[in-house]
Formats: sequence, structure tokens, C-alpha cells
Amino acid sequence: MKMNVVNCAFVGIIALAALCTHAQEKKESSAAHKIVRFGDLKWTPIIKDCDLAAVSGDPNAEGGIYVIRLRCADGAKIPAHWHPADENVTVLKGTFLVGMGDAFDETKLQTMNVGNFISMPKEMRHFAACKGETIVQVHGAGPFKVNWVNPAEVLPPDPAGKSAAAPK
Repeated sequence: MKMNVVNCAFVGIIALAALCTHAQEKKESSAAHKIVRFGDLKWTPIIKDCDLAAVSGDPNAEGGIYVIRLRCADGAKIPAHWHPADENVTVLKGTFLVGMGDAFDETKLQTMNVGNFISMPKEMRHFAACKGETIVQVHGAGPFKVNWVNPAEVLPPDPAGKSAAAPK
């Protein structure tokens, strides 16, 4: 009799575990995958010679995971700035030059080629320049905000529809 109770309890636990596993697998498999094609990105000019496009998530959402891309024309310069959250950058096209500090200083630029990755902790002051048309992918936890060290150095984007970063 004791063995029967133990066997029944064991079978019950196994059945419950199987049901939970099946429910969890079903829940995970119900989420659809998402393919984002480069041609479908919506580019918005943000500063002179640089455009931004959201790839995934909402970069403005507090604590939400986001992926964005920054596309800059050859010779573009991004003044010194910082972000309130960690920033992770991967170079997808071109050459991205990045330096650390409160002011743009060409002597501090380090070259990042296609496939290179950099992770910058929140509030780290940094700046950048681009060689060739350059596209970088940035991901992190939102919100994604840019705080300019010296806002007077930021050049506004070209008039609507005339982005210098657009591919030719």
C-alpha cells in the first residue's frame, strides 16, 4: 500500500512536470519571429550627415530593449556626448572612429572596422567620426537619449529629404 502511494505521487509529479513543460513550450513558441529588411527601415535625420532608424523595440521606452542603426556620410563628425544607459555599438559598414572625452579630439580617435564592437558604460563622454558611408548598430536598454556635452557644436540635419547619409 505504501509503495502504491509513493508510485502514485511519483507519477503525479511526472505528469505535472510534463504539463508545465508543455505549457511553457507552447507559450514560447507562440511568439512570432520578426525579419527586418534593410530597405524597410525608416531613416530620420538627427544631426548633419547622420540619420537614425529604429530596428527593434522602442528606444524611448524606459527599460525596454531596443536596436537602432545610425547611418552617417563620409566625413561626418559626432560631437562629444553621453547616454544615461550603457551603449553597445557594432560597425556594420564603413569605418567608425570613436574617442573618449569631453571634446572632439582627432588624436584620440580609435578605428573600428566592420564587425568591431564597443560597449560604453552609461555617462561615458565620447565622440565619433566616419570614413566612407558608415552604418553602426546600437543596442541596449532604453531609453536611448543623447546628452550633448556642448550643444552649440551640434550641427542640425540638412533640410528634409536631402540627407547626405542616404546611399547613392
